[in-house]
Amino acid sequence: MNLITMTLMTEITLSTILIILAFWLPELDPDTEKLSPYECGFDPLGTARLPFSLRFFLVAILFLLFDLEIALLLPTTWATQLINPTTTIFWATIILILLTLGLAYEWAQGGLEWAE
Repeated sequence: MNLITMTLMTEITLSTILIILAFWLPELDPDTEKLSPYECGFDPLGTARLPFSLRFFLVAILFLLFDLEIALLLPTTWATQLINPTTTIFWATIILILLTLGLAYEWAQGGLEWAE
C-alpha cells in the first residue's frame, strides 16, 4: 500500500473517531448557563447598567499581552540559523525582561488577586 494512501486512511479514520466521540460524549442534559449565548456570567436579558468589574478587563489585557509575547518570540528559532543571531536574540531577551518586570509589578500591586 502506498504511503500517501496509508496516511490518508489513518487521518480519515482518526477524524471519524474523533467526530463520533465529540458527538456522543457531551452531557445529554446541558447546563442552562452553557446554553446562553454569553458565557461571561451576566444575564444578557437584564439591564445593561449593572456595574462591571475592571478585573475582567485586567485579565483580558494580561492574556493579550502574553499571547502577543509568543508571537514576538517566534522569530528566535529562525534567528539561531542566521550568520549573526545576536541582534534577534538580544531583542527577544529585552522583550522577555520587560514582560517579566511588568508581571512582577502587577503581582506586587495585587492586580492578579481575584478576591480581596
